[in-house]
Amino acid sequence: MKAHIRSVRIAPKKANLVAGMVRGLTVQDARESLRLTNKKAARIIAQLLDSAAANAQHNENQSPELLIIKTLTVNKAQAYHRGVPMARGRVRPMRKFLSHIAITLGVADVEKSADKKKKVAKSTKSLSEESSETKGTPSQKAIKSAQSLKKSTKSASSEAKSSKDTAPPASASPRSTSTKK
Repeated sequence: MKAHIRSVRIAPKKANLVAGMVRGLTVQDARESLRLTNKKAARIIAQLLDSAAANAQHNENQSPELLIIKTLTVNKAQAYHRGVPMARGRVRPMRKFLSHIAITLGVADVEKSADKKKKVAKSTKSLSEESSETKGTPSQKAIKSAQSLKKSTKSASSEAKSSKDTAPPASASPRSTSTKK
């Protein structure tokens, strides 16, 4: 359930943007998302996804509807070195990057995906409860911020007083008494 393409003429940065969009999706969702994306990398990854799905169906008798994208890696390949003419006969170097793209499909675990959905639901519920606790009228928020500001200024002023009390008295150093000739 693997497929890879080597030395394809697209920069890895550009291909990785599209790859990040479809990582972890089902094959059907990824195909639809790539079909609607107007990028060269989307066309390349869509062909690679179709190849991996065909490999899974032919070699391992897996139904493509049950598969998800487990891994989708985009690695840097060699670069073509070209040049752009400049003034006075010079040449500015230009590099055309190539990529290696590999995809691995796997069977979606129904139990694991259900557990993930429950965890996400719990975390969003706890976040909403925390946000509801911090909500209040604007006057309550202003009072709380004023109280915290008073506490911080009181502690800062008391620290400054204590540092003055504990500071040793300034004594004249022998360097300060010397005069210039």
